[in-house]
Amino acid sequence: MNISAILGHPNKGSFNHAIAETIVETLRNNGHWVNFHDLYEENFNPVVTSEELESSKSHDPLVETHCDEIKQAEGIVIVHPNWWGQPPAMLKGWIDRVIRPGVAYRFDEEDNGGGLPTGLLKARIGVVFNTSNTLAEREVSIFGDPLENIWKSCVFEFCGVNRFDRRMYRVIADSTPEERMGWLQDTKHLINKHFPKE
Repeated sequence: MNISAILGHPNKGSFNHAIAETIVETLRNNGHWVNFHDLYEENFNPVVTSEELESSKSHDPLVETHCDEIKQAEGIVIVHPNWWGQPPAMLKGWIDRVIRPGVAYRFDEEDNGGGLPTGLLKARIGVVFNTSNTLAEREVSIFGDPLENIWKSCVFEFCGVNRFDRRMYRVIADSTPEERMGWLQDTKHLINKHFPKE
């Protein structure tokens, strides 16, 4: 399979990077083609200009590369921390610039954007890995698990990707090396489950 894997974390020594490395290694060992992007490493520009907002294309060649790859992806894997119940601004900007009309979804000609879109992504599944310092009970009872809603409903289902899975590893701040090793094993298990050997 052709897989797009996107990492949104600025710290190279982060556990998010360890998750991403495990994902890419497992996918490649299983015989999949992986387009991996560390958004901070490649200095992805997350800012949408007014010109780009009104256009069907970007003049940024890196954005166009991402758009071309996401259109061809048969699976999408995203890795990022929970910051204020949202992805980091870098990754939010990636969504704004890449998961765009004509690439990931479209509206009927007579629809000005208020109706239901037609999803254009061909990916069979979207998988998201998150890290957090918020306890699970508080995340759900107080905040309503916003990352689940963002990725499952607002991004993937909106764009036609109806199979979705997600892992949240917590609490990162006081986790032990043994816990982290267990989480990386779980990461590998989930990738093997959804993207087995070809």
